[in-house]
Amino acid sequence: MMKNTLYIPFLLLSAGLCAQTALYNTGNLRIHDGGEMGFHTDLINDGSFDENQGLAGFYSTDSRSINGSLPPTFQDVEFLTQTGTFLNNPVNVSNNANFISGDVITIPAQPGITLNFLDTAFPSGENNASKVNGYASVSGQQDFTFPVGDSEQLRQLSLNSEGINNLAKAAYFFEDPNSPSEFPAFSTNSRANGINEISTSEFWRLEGSVPSSVQLTWNNRSDIASLSEDVEEIVVVGWSKITNQWEMLGGPASVGDLINGVAISGSFIPDDYEVLTFGAFGEPRDFLDLENYFVSPNGDGINDFLEIPELALSPNNHMMIFDRQGSKVFEKTNYTNEFNGLSNQNNFVINREGGLPSGVYFYIVSLDDLNLEFQGFLYLAND
Repeated sequence: MMKNTLYIPFLLLSAGLCAQTALYNTGNLRIHDGGEMGFHTDLINDGSFDENQGLAGFYSTDSRSINGSLPPTFQDVEFLTQTGTFLNNPVNVSNNANFISGDVITIPAQPGITLNFLDTAFPSGENNASKVNGYASVSGQQDFTFPVGDSEQLRQLSLNSEGINNLAKAAYFFEDPNSPSEFPAFSTNSRANGINEISTSEFWRLEGSVPSSVQLTWNNRSDIASLSEDVEEIVVVGWSKITNQWEMLGGPASVGDLINGVAISGSFIPDDYEVLTFGAFGEPRDFLDLENYFVSPNGDGINDFLEIPELALSPNNHMMIFDRQGSKVFEKTNYTNEFNGLSNQNNFVINREGGLPSGVYFYIVSLDDLNLEFQGFLYLAND
């Protein structure tokens, strides 16, 4: 919660028979280094408000809105609004957007209106009760996890690109792609050979011109069991703009169970596809399972690190570890037994030094020298 807040007086504006209270900026407003500005009213920005170095906060027991002809740029911004902060024009973030309570809500029919993260910016605190309900975007970054969802749940999309994105944007829709609210129908009966089922529960919209892979997670309302009883058959699929059908987007075998899990695509160009969701192979895929491992980093010299002997056969490898909700907690290229229960991902900053909580985790590892991929489970005893 922001302290020592600077309370800004507002102007009473009238529009026809309706009146609203708002801070109306038509000049050159700026938050200086170390400064803090609290918005307890709406913001209408028709002037310069893009050289900020401090913290801006939007607070309300109801809702707040950001309007105007020019997009403000905040260094640090936090959202604490009971029924949401509505964006009616784009908003840029140059450092951190902290989600405390209440969604940041954009207009699905206007994908140009986004909460946009600039080249070093990142989200924090995103959760089911506070996230971007609508479009989030990123400018000048190669890898990014979009803090998007709907009114009920956070349903992130992680983007790993082969180069810097000038602009990429994403949104989540808890809708049947056969009858979406903002798009023409994407018939789940129109699919490439080899795809047996397509999700009718949810989909993501992703825009971007750089070849990339994505990571999507499923949970209980994704209804993965309706696609396949074998989670290794779950794949990321996209609706091709060229063929007008669902196509598989490659990637390693998915990991998890029928309630929680993660699927990773191969490389594709997001702008070639209208939307993304989960599908299932019609035939079993040939992936190899390694053992399930036990990691207990208590310093006794036994199982203190995740050690996978097979990796010695392939010095060029790639290890990823996920929690039961599908959040990536560890990633390492050319893994040599470094994982000891600590996360190296920015989405795990709470009690980082204390380590990840005990429980079951999924891992995916590729042996690039041998062109093999493996997946399995590990149990972390971090007490």
